[in-house]
Amino acid sequence: MKGSDVVIEGTSKLFGDFKALNNVSLTIKKGEFFSLLGPSGCGKTTLLRIIAGFESPDSGTVTFDGADVLCLPPNKRQANTVFQNYALFPHLTVFENVAFPLRLKRLSRAQVESRVKDYLHLVQLKEHAHKKPNQLSGGQKQRVAIARALINEPGVLLLDEPLSALDAKLRQHMLIELDQIHDKIGITFIYVTHDQQEALSVSDHIAVMDQGDVLQVGTPHEIYESPATGFVARFIGETNLFDGEVLKVEKLDREEIEYMAELDIAGLGRIKVTTVDEVKPGQKVSFTVRPEKVVISKEKPATKRDDINTFQGTVDEPIYSGFQTKFFVKVNEKNLIRAVKQHARYYDEGPDIVWKDNVYLSWSANDGYIVGLAEDPAGRDGPSAGVKL
Repeated sequence: MKGSDVVIEGTSKLFGDFKALNNVSLTIKKGEFFSLLGPSGCGKTTLLRIIAGFESPDSGTVTFDGADVLCLPPNKRQANTVFQNYALFPHLTVFENVAFPLRLKRLSRAQVESRVKDYLHLVQLKEHAHKKPNQLSGGQKQRVAIARALINEPGVLLLDEPLSALDAKLRQHMLIELDQIHDKIGITFIYVTHDQQEALSVSDHIAVMDQGDVLQVGTPHEIYESPATGFVARFIGETNLFDGEVLKVEKLDREEIEYMAELDIAGLGRIKVTTVDEVKPGQKVSFTVRPEKVVISKEKPATKRDDINTFQGTVDEPIYSGFQTKFFVKVNEKNLIRAVKQHARYYDEGPDIVWKDNVYLSWSANDGYIVGLAEDPAGRDGPSAGVKL
């Protein structure tokens, strides 16, 4: 496996009174495509700059393959950075931009020619070798920047929102290309983004950050399906999130230790949810269920299972998107529940559900999650939040 293991331990950074990073610890394995995901100002770019050597932390350590790199300047670290503004030399051709790091190393002309051709082939730009940056599209410029960063064969490639300047269609195309480049090169990629879909699409693991803290680290599936906090549930895709109180807890007779909890959601009623952590009666918690897990129908579900949650409501707003329709269903005066219906087959859709229809919503106890203690008035998970799943 190529690339370097990157370990960040106890890293903090202050800018005046602003805490950009709060005792962050992460382990990124050799050859991984690892994403730092979060909203603007969460600390993800500051962390990337510390790994690159452009910033120094106030405390903590950063190691590559077990060796401390904080004492090294950026050009001495086995890491190169791709910036969102490309940072190409406008007076040099594509070939010379990519060759620049090799020229600094004083490699022979034959070595430079051979390696630059290889990397231009990798990013599909061989036919553009003699063009200047102002003759290229945004996506082509970014591919030049990636080739230039990779040609030194670093152990770690750092990508700071590299696709944010591109339009939506080109961004999707470039994301696929970037993933293919990673598969071919096989080194460690650390990717900073605020775009959830980007991170979910290409990452081996994701660290979700907010206000200088790492809230959860996991695979895309774990982050989406088992969010650790209310913030993660809201930030990764859409979700229904409610605060409630645990009424009772029952241990289930299964191979893995699991519990069935019954919650009381204010204004909504009782909800059943399974959890691998034993919550206690009287505990205030937050509960989430994704809209695509919620089944919407005009008929009451014909099931005798006692682990199905069922509610009745009125369609407040249907939003048609071609491949699916999203429904906002008013269950009472205080609570709206979002449900998504996929349009897989035209003839099997059943009766249309339209505005003001009375409908039933249902989901399994296994499809909801307890994501922590009920949130504080400021709207962010409190310090003791995060019942781990």
